[in-house]
Amino acid sequence: MPLEAGLLEILACPACHAPLSDRTVAETPELICTGEDCGLAYPVRDDIPVLLVDEARRPA
Repeated sequence: MPLEAGLLEILACPACHAPLSDRTVAETPELICTGEDCGLAYPVRDDIPVLLVDEARRPA
């Protein structure tokens, strides 16, 4: 289930403060940082974004 648009508008990457993009797929829900140099992918567990840099997946 995708995040509400209002919530997504106020969330930002904790590492670089860039906006986040919802790339939620049934198997791997996550929020992707839109910053050019960052690109971290934050997991969404039980419809709750886990915005911890230590939990983020590095870009490929």
